[in-house]
Amino acid sequence: MRWIIAWVAAAGSFGLLDMLWLRWAGPNLYRPVLGEVLAPAFRMGPALLFYVCYISAMVWFAVRPGLELGVPHAVLNGALLGAIAYATYDLTNQATLKVWSSQITALDIAWGTAATALASGIAALVVKKLGV
Repeated sequence: MRWIIAWVAAAGSFGLLDMLWLRWAGPNLYRPVLGEVLAPAFRMGPALLFYVCYISAMVWFAVRPGLELGVPHAVLNGALLGAIAYATYDLTNQATLKVWSSQITALDIAWGTAATALASGIAALVVKKLGV
């Protein structure tokens, strides 16, 4: 039950944060730079697959250690996971795509670091507060 609560708390907090980010970043950051490269409509299937995989990694690599060592460890490990994951995506795109920008790379890595750290800390805190 502990891991289900951790997963749901991480998914809920990260999902909300990412929704807010994408509502701003889509029209203000991605669309102006990437334009025609973007799909005309959002594709739910790949997005859900990403979120299931990423939230599971967040729980395993950040929340789990945070439950053993304290919430600050969840936040730190979440920040490291977010930075590595988002840097992998953004720097690969910057290396291989003509239209990728350094501004997108920097902002996206910062976002992934902060959002993953915060969601990991929230999930660890929820599990600890519920005492499961």
